[in-house]
Amino acid sequence: MDTVTPEQRKKTMAAVHSKNTMPEILIRKALFARGYRYRIDYKKLPGRPDVALPRYHAVVFVHGCFWHGHAGCPNFRLPQSNQEYWIAKIDRNRKRDGDALNHLHALNWRVCVVWECAIHGKNKKMKVSQAAAKISEWLKSDAVWLEISGWNVDEKQLLQPVT
Repeated sequence: MDTVTPEQRKKTMAAVHSKNTMPEILIRKALFARGYRYRIDYKKLPGRPDVALPRYHAVVFVHGCFWHGHAGCPNFRLPQSNQEYWIAKIDRNRKRDGDALNHLHALNWRVCVVWECAIHGKNKKMKVSQAAAKISEWLKSDAVWLEISGWNVDEKQLLQPVT
């Protein structure tokens, strides 16, 4: 059972945005400060990456741990009410994420996923500047995949593209 009124829940959910979230803004500012220029919510690519760096043929997704079902992360916890809905919703999000990664991989785009728990909130595991340094190092390398997470997760559950 929900502990808040329907009006309070509606107000809370209306405040959740799908783009320009605080973790996205932090990553973008850190990359810009390092001299990288990028496109935001690049509609020309599958999954509408949060940050696209066409010069490097690379994209960065900044995933919220709850909305993208970050397995093994304490920030991801299913709500107690309406669990059937939330399980289906998060499963759809995970499938869409996986499809986008596979499609990007097929188009020879390099993909980085930054999880919210790595850089934002009370449990963050690194400074944004450290995450930006990792991304910068990755952009200069030949690696096709980078995942920045604040938690040790089961390797089988990482959102790696299928090769």
